[in-house]
Amino acid sequence: MLFGRKKRRIERLLVVEDEPLVAFDTEHFLTSEGFAIAATVDTLADALRVIGADGDLDLVLADINLADGSGVDVARAAQTRGLPVLFVTGSFPEEARALAAGCLAKPYPQRDLLAAIDAIEAVLEGEKAPKRLPGSFSLFLSVAQ
Repeated sequence: MLFGRKKRRIERLLVVEDEPLVAFDTEHFLTSEGFAIAATVDTLADALRVIGADGDLDLVLADINLADGSGVDVARAAQTRGLPVLFVTGSFPEEARALAAGCLAKPYPQRDLLAAIDAIEAVLEGEKAPKRLPGSFSLFLSVAQ
């Protein structure tokens, strides 16, 4: 196919979000953009279960504040499996920076979520980070590489 979408490195995602509307919107948007959502979960326990059982994940999107724990613990588990994490949160603790490929501040437009994933993917592919990143997104190059 001449004009098809380029093959992505990041295809299969885990969404960890305890706000139902945000979770639904995120899943719907990413699916419409061609991503596969392995699961959308709202607890630390469920996130840890999926990370431990699904060997085909490419990226974890995690909120920090969860009903039964912290997205930081999700990121620690993902890191042990070699999975990059994009924190999607309104309050980002600085100590979490060492665990994440990036952080996208809530609220954000959906195009910023896509740009954040694309930036992480570019770095994972060995490319330079895009020059223009959304203002609400921080890319942590040392972890993304």
